[in-house]
Amino acid sequence: MSDSAINEQETAELAEINKQGLGKRLGYYTKKSGPGWLQAAITLGGGSLASALFLGVLLGYNMMWLQPLAMILGVIMLSAISYVTLSTGERPFGSIARNVSPILAWAWLIAAMMANIVWCLPQFALASGAVQQNLIPSLDGNTAAPWIIGAVVLVLAAIVVKAYDSNSKGVKLFEMILKILVGIVVVSFFVVVFKLSTSGALDWGKILKGFVPNLSFLKDPAPEVAAAVQATGDHSSTWSSMIGGLQKDKIIAAFGTAVGINMTFLLPYSMLRKGWGREHRGLARFDLSTCLIIPFMIATGCIVIAAASQFHAKSADILNEDGTVIAGKEASFNGVADKFVKVQYADAIAAVSGDDAKAAKVAELRDKLPLADKKVAAMMVDRKDRDLAKSLSTLAGENVGKLIFGIGVLGMAISTIIILMLINGFCLCEALGQPNNKKLHFLGSLIPGILGVCFPLVWTGESKAALAIPTSVIGSSLLPIAYFIFFLMMNSKRLLGDAAPTGGSRLIWNVLMIIATGLATLGSIWALKDKMWGSFPVGKLGIGVILLLFVIGIVGFMSRNRRAA
Repeated sequence: MSDSAINEQETAELAEINKQGLGKRLGYYTKKSGPGWLQAAITLGGGSLASALFLGVLLGYNMMWLQPLAMILGVIMLSAISYVTLSTGERPFGSIARNVSPILAWAWLIAAMMANIVWCLPQFALASGAVQQNLIPSLDGNTAAPWIIGAVVLVLAAIVVKAYDSNSKGVKLFEMILKILVGIVVVSFFVVVFKLSTSGALDWGKILKGFVPNLSFLKDPAPEVAAAVQATGDHSSTWSSMIGGLQKDKIIAAFGTAVGINMTFLLPYSMLRKGWGREHRGLARFDLSTCLIIPFMIATGCIVIAAASQFHAKSADILNEDGTVIAGKEASFNGVADKFVKVQYADAIAAVSGDDAKAAKVAELRDKLPLADKKVAAMMVDRKDRDLAKSLSTLAGENVGKLIFGIGVLGMAISTIIILMLINGFCLCEALGQPNNKKLHFLGSLIPGILGVCFPLVWTGESKAALAIPTSVIGSSLLPIAYFIFFLMMNSKRLLGDAAPTGGSRLIWNVLMIIATGLATLGSIWALKDKMWGSFPVGKLGIGVILLLFVIGIVGFMSRNRRAA
């Protein structure tokens, strides 16, 4: 049976199923889900892993509510995107250009493409680290290993993307592979938490309480950390200020990695590629609500729980009992302690001349810190996935914790790489006006993958910041704009015609979209306002871009819809 015949049959089935009761609809929807799994595969990547890990380390169980809230808001807007796309059957890039503004259409596409290319780099680094540190420790330290692992991952990802470009059977195979990878991620981290629970290491009362939003932790330290800070006496105000800044960065990262700008690009094109139309709108909302929200909440929640149980308000993995730093932890500890010293003892350091003398003074003051200060510094150290895997191995038996955690991390990295490559193919095809060119799509998909293999050269030291800062600024600026674009399109009678929501339905859609767009905008402004690139206030530029694009969107939308009326 041809692809078109399969799509026609499915559409006819949905037309009948949508008239049935809720039970029959949900049963059918479960079998036909797809694009939601793709969204889960990209959001369950290195960003979500690191963000959940850091939340657990810094705030314990107190922010269990943050990432689920961010995902729910994201799904509201992704549902709106699916409604617009499936109601019109139009590719969003051209639809935005015609109904809102060509400037916003190109800004959306370019931001998604930049995000694909840059964020593919840390995924390859994550995959290499998982193999070397958790799965095949004998490769750890081997300089050739990252290149070999990266090449193998690229070949595997390219084969999977090529299958997607073949036909409808290829799409089904692609989705099945993604479901398996997402399942591996979720099951791996669930097993970790199950093992922690059976060993008595978890306080489920505190964990459940952490799902109740408490906005005070947006700036205040967790109680256990606050007690340690108070023990530093006169130094407590400096520590409180430092911790507040750290928490802000981690909270923003956790909120922002739930739904990224490139996810808003992937969804409509993946649905159109499957041949979905108006009859699939209910299926699309079900798909997002289950296949995206549930795996994300389980995986990130389990990581927060595991990290909090092992590291929150603890210093024993960084410091010996006498206050000396454990071998191998010096660099990470010194990074935190030196920042504190430079603020607390700024006058003493300024009195010394010469960079070398200043560095020596910082080291001297750091070594003389009281034990209370050293403990707080140790609590603030960023733990890595390998640190968590190592700590879990003592609970799960020799090397079992590393193996389970390593499999989950590797699944995260590979699934995200595949989807980033897939999205970039869509972006290149749309940019060149050839949406159905499979060869061009495959070529576009290889761009982030080939660059990703080169992460040992590109994603290191200062270059990491040089790449990440402008991309994060552009992505943070444009995510609320992407939300705003589809908010306008959901209210365009010119575009949607008889499919435009009316009455109570329109009110519900608008209230939910205003909340999601408003919070995304406030979050972006909060994240950007202090962002610097050297001495240049790149964050303030990002805020200016948000405001300018909002104005362009409103003016363009009103002009086009007034002409239509």
